[in-house]
Amino acid sequence: MFSTYKNPVYEYIKSPDQSADKAVHHPVIVVGAGPVGMGAAMDLGQYGNDVLVLDDNNTVSVGSRAICFSKRALEIFDRLGCAEPMIDKGVTWNVGKIFFRDELVTQFDLLPEAGHKMPAFINLQQYYLEEYMVDRLNQLETIETRWKNKVITVEQDDDIVSLTIDTPDGKYDLSCDWLIVADGANSDVRAMMGLESTGKVFKDRFLIADIVMKAGFPPERWFNFDPSYHRGQSTLLHRQSDDVWRLDFQLGWDKDPEEEKKPENIIPRVKAMMGDDVDFELEWASVYTFQCRRMQRFRQGRVLFTGDAAHQVSPFGARGANSGLQDTDNLIWKLKLVMQQKAPQQLLDTYCDEREFAADENIMNSTRSTDFITPKSAVSKYFRDATLELSKRFDFARKLTNSGRLSDTAVLLDSTLNTPDEDSFEGDMVPGTVMSDAPVVNQNAKQWLLNSLGNHFTCLIFVNSVDDLSLSELEAIDTLQREEIQLVPLIVVTEQALTTIDDIQILAETDGVSKQRFDALPGTTYLIRPDQHVCARWRSLDADKVRQSLLRATANL
Repeated sequence: MFSTYKNPVYEYIKSPDQSADKAVHHPVIVVGAGPVGMGAAMDLGQYGNDVLVLDDNNTVSVGSRAICFSKRALEIFDRLGCAEPMIDKGVTWNVGKIFFRDELVTQFDLLPEAGHKMPAFINLQQYYLEEYMVDRLNQLETIETRWKNKVITVEQDDDIVSLTIDTPDGKYDLSCDWLIVADGANSDVRAMMGLESTGKVFKDRFLIADIVMKAGFPPERWFNFDPSYHRGQSTLLHRQSDDVWRLDFQLGWDKDPEEEKKPENIIPRVKAMMGDDVDFELEWASVYTFQCRRMQRFRQGRVLFTGDAAHQVSPFGARGANSGLQDTDNLIWKLKLVMQQKAPQQLLDTYCDEREFAADENIMNSTRSTDFITPKSAVSKYFRDATLELSKRFDFARKLTNSGRLSDTAVLLDSTLNTPDEDSFEGDMVPGTVMSDAPVVNQNAKQWLLNSLGNHFTCLIFVNSVDDLSLSELEAIDTLQREEIQLVPLIVVTEQALTTIDDIQILAETDGVSKQRFDALPGTTYLIRPDQHVCARWRSLDADKVRQSLLRATANL
């Protein structure tokens, strides 16, 4: 189908469950083997939990679809064990440029500082990502993936979820304790349960055209308002792997999507944009309509909705797949603790609270971007064009220019899982934010702070050297190690890490980066959630305060 990629075909295998006399029970079933569903399964599988993944197809994404993956998504993929092939294959970029009538009016650098393992963004076709994720799933013995298994009914009571599955060999029944739904924007499971996703449909259409061409453009994001080759509309240019380039053309609401997808209509647009002498091959095309909507509540008893099944935004800003992966990053550690009976089910309600807040923030930003890109009145278009013109000279106008505010991580300042500060701190590492990465050294080997944390609660202590730990701090460390609070491995970051302490990671500072980012005076202590959000911080280590914060962060208070 494509000149640069051939979709793999995954074998349908009849399961023993299909011959059972009654429904076979599984602890967790995930519906949908896209990036979000596989991310959820992978996260649970790495905890050692048994997970069954069901997908009604037997291949990866047809077409490039989602291509922009953010720094935070890459950090999550890194913990899940599949970031390396993504970065090796993808196109790394940090710089975006905005043009108005073919003239550069402003540009931005999404990661201007050093000292981060991951780039601001990579561009990678979704089919590559999904293939890497399938490979990773197959490495985890606790995960089973069943292709050509379509969920056709879902029912639940207080204790169990019951499903009927259709396959090439007929129907069969399953049950599970928890059902994670990741079957996309047109979720069949959501429809079966009589649930709605409500919001706004914007009356405009965009054409996506993936073309294969050799070009010397830098790996940057180029957005052009009212270009000479597409007057009155806008275009977007992104480079992907394999010399594939993503072009977006604003079409207007009156265009026929089926007509616009025909090659005889796409090719003239591409030539007008790239030039008649550019040699290219059309690989894939689609027409999409902006939609910003979400479910009222992401948890429905024992059924948990994630990704586009729970919320949907317009594609500008790369907020779809990136936010869906952050859904599962938030959900899975909470589900694991509930399954282990170390937290009440109310902890799952905080998944709703936190990720519904994030969805609303994404919808707000996506709506603002869409309104700027596609003004709905003469007055708003005049404002938009004046803003772009002023952006060439004035910083205040550059801040108003909006070609799609790019995906970022929600700061959960109001989360009930946070412990409010009682000490004074500088910087951005407030409770509710994702902790920043930093280069460190472990036993003379260079590594990264985020890679040192794993997928559990972590107590992070900053001292000048291990020898500087006070008697009270050593006693607190001993208490935290011995008690049932063993969810908290301890990491000590020092300027000099020559001394070791049993069962504790000792990391050394590199150029003072972590000390600066965490405002880390000697004795400063952070409690980090499994999804790497800061949930508490103090200027000294106190075992009782850590214990209380951990109880709060697991909804046990």
